[in-house]
Amino acid sequence: MNQAPEAQDQAARVQDLRVEIDGRALVDGVSLRVPPGRITALIGASGSGKTTTGLALLHEYPPGARVTGEVHVPDTLVGYVPQHPATVLNPARPVAALLQDIARTQVRHLPRRARRPEIRQRILRALAQAQLHDGETLLHRYPHQLSGGQQQRVVLAQALLTGARTVVADEPTTGQDALTKQQIAGQLAAVAREGIAVLLLSHDLDVVRALADEVHVMRAGRIVESGAPEQLWSRPQHSWTRELLTPAASAEPSDGPLAPSTDAGTPAGETTSGPAAAKDAVLQVRSLTARHGRSTALHTPELLLPPGCSAVVGRSGSGKTTLARCLAGLHRSYDGEVLLDGTALPRSLRDRTREQLAAVQYVFQDARAAFDEHRPVLGQVMRSAIRLRAVPRPAALAEAELTLSTLGLSGDLVRRRPAELSGGELQRAALARALLARPRVLICDEITSGQDTVTRRKLRTLLAELVRTHPEMSLVLITHDRDTATLATRIAVLDGGHLVEQGPAGHLLTTPQHPLTAALLQQAPDVTAMSPH
Repeated sequence: MNQAPEAQDQAARVQDLRVEIDGRALVDGVSLRVPPGRITALIGASGSGKTTTGLALLHEYPPGARVTGEVHVPDTLVGYVPQHPATVLNPARPVAALLQDIARTQVRHLPRRARRPEIRQRILRALAQAQLHDGETLLHRYPHQLSGGQQQRVVLAQALLTGARTVVADEPTTGQDALTKQQIAGQLAAVAREGIAVLLLSHDLDVVRALADEVHVMRAGRIVESGAPEQLWSRPQHSWTRELLTPAASAEPSDGPLAPSTDAGTPAGETTSGPAAAKDAVLQVRSLTARHGRSTALHTPELLLPPGCSAVVGRSGSGKTTLARCLAGLHRSYDGEVLLDGTALPRSLRDRTREQLAAVQYVFQDARAAFDEHRPVLGQVMRSAIRLRAVPRPAALAEAELTLSTLGLSGDLVRRRPAELSGGELQRAALARALLARPRVLICDEITSGQDTVTRRKLRTLLAELVRTHPEMSLVLITHDRDTATLATRIAVLDGGHLVEQGPAGHLLTTPQHPLTAALLQQAPDVTAMSPH
C-alpha cells in the first residue's frame, strides 16, 4: 500500500547505517523505513544486527561505537520494549511507581484534585492495552515478583503511556504462551491501526508473517532480502532466507520424547504418586505453597521430576518461574519440601552445600541480567567448573571453550563482554555455564524463546543429545514453545498458581483433559485473525 507524501515524511527511517566497534561492524549499510500505521519487521539470527538497528531509532548505540549514516525520526517520542525487560525496570520500585512517574507528566494541566484519579485511569488503561488485565493486583508488586512475560507487558504499557508515535518492539512475544502471544499480536495490530509506526524485531515467524507489512531479513549486520511476507515465504531468493524460514519442526528428531516414560500408563491429568514413582524421581515437590509478599503465587501438592526431560507449561504469571526458583533455592518464601534424591534441600541457595549448588543449576530466561557486564563471558562460564567442581583453571578454560563451541559460540566472541553479545548468544553462554557444573538437575527457563529458527533447531537437538548422554540427569524445561515441550517425557501444566494437569507427554499432547492444556499445546498460535491488514 502506497503512503501519502505527508505519511512518508513522518516515517522513521535509517539510511546507510553502519555501527562498528574496534573495526568490527555490528550493522553495515542498513537502510529501511518505518511508516506510521504499518508494522515493519526485522528477522534474522541472534547477533545479526536487529537490536542495534532498532536502538538506532532511539539514537542509542553500544559504548565506544563509531556510527555513520543517517537516522531520521519524526519529532515525537520513540517507545522501546526490550527483549529483556528487567534491564529497564527499577527493581527497588513497585509497578505503580514506575508508571506513575510517566503519567504525572501528562496531567499537570488538570486541577490538583483531578490529577490522582486521572493518573490511575491512564495507568490501568495502559496496562489493559498491554494485555495485563489483572493490573490492579500487579501494581503493588516489584519487577522481580513478575514473570518474564508480565515484565515485558509492563514495559509495553510504559511505552504506550508515554504517547509514543513510533514503537520498537524487540521480541515482544518471546517467552509468551500461545494465548498471550495471540493477545500481544492483537495489541501490536491495534497499535498500528492507531497510526503508530511499529518496528518489530522478532524470531517469531508466525507472528511476523501474520502482522508485518514489510519484512527485512538480516544476516551478519546486513539486509540480504526484503519484501512482503507473502513474497518472502512463497518465493525466498536468498539462501539464508530459505534456511531461516524452514519450519522449525522439520529438523526435529523424529523419535519422540528424550527418555522412556516411567509411568506410560498414567492417564492424562492424573497426578502420579506412589512409592515406586517417588523412588525414581530426581526431584520431588511436596505440598509446596509459595508466596509473593502476602499473596499466594503457587500451590503444588505433589510434583515428580524423573530422570530424562520434563516440561512445565502455563500462561505468563501462572507460577512456572516461581516453581523453578523454589527448586533452585532462589525463592525461599514457601511452605513444603523440595527433595533431591530423597533428601530435602535448604530453601535458600545460601544454605546449600557446594555439591547441592552444583546439582541444581538454573538457566535464566533473562540471560543478560545473569552476567556481570564488566567481565568477559568466557571467564564467567569457566568459573562454574572452578568454583563448584574445584577444576584447575587451565582445565576449566579448555572445558569452557569446548562447551561454548558445541553451542555455536567460539573464538573472539566468547572473550567479549556481555554487552557485545546478542540476547540469544548470551542465553547459550548461560547454558554452557550451567553445564560446566555437571548438574543432576538442569532447569532451563525459556532458553529457546530468544533464538531464531535455525539456532532453535540446533539447541533442541543439543538438549536431546544431552539427555541421552546423561541418563541420570533431570532436564526441566520451563517453556511456552510447543516444539520444545514435545522433547519432554512428562508435562506439567500450571494455571493461576495451581497444578491443573500432569502426565506423560504423549497423552497431554494428543488427548489433554484440561482446556488450558489444549490451548497451550496447540500446533501453532492462530495470530492471523489479529492482522492489521
